[in-house]
Amino acid sequence: MANILMVDDDKVLVTATKALLESKGYGVSTAYDGDEGLAKAKSEKPDLIILDIIMPTKDGFSVCEQIKQDPATEEIPVLIMTTFAKDKAGTNIPASAGLSLEAEGYVDKPVNPEQLLGLIKKMLAAK
Repeated sequence: MANILMVDDDKVLVTATKALLESKGYGVSTAYDGDEGLAKAKSEKPDLIILDIIMPTKDGFSVCEQIKQDPATEEIPVLIMTTFAKDKAGTNIPASAGLSLEAEGYVDKPVNPEQLLGLIKKMLAAK
């Protein structure tokens, strides 16, 4: 089964989502800030990355941009999963803007578990 990297600073959400994904047979590794997430994306080369936007050290916009610009990681599908997003000036932006980062998917928190699983399955199948 596929390996998923989950990058989010909400440890409760990460623990719950990891348990859900592992119960469906996925391998899951975690990172709790942008720098750690970027490092693990490069070293582990997961099959899919679930990425929050608002995080310490490096936001999800920067992480996604660096993943998509690096030939070693550019083919990894990225699913943006966040409550809301702000641009670098701090202005709220539409949820769909995550897709402008070349992310392959976007979902709002809180996410329905079945919706999340369906989206992951669809994104992995399109890989």
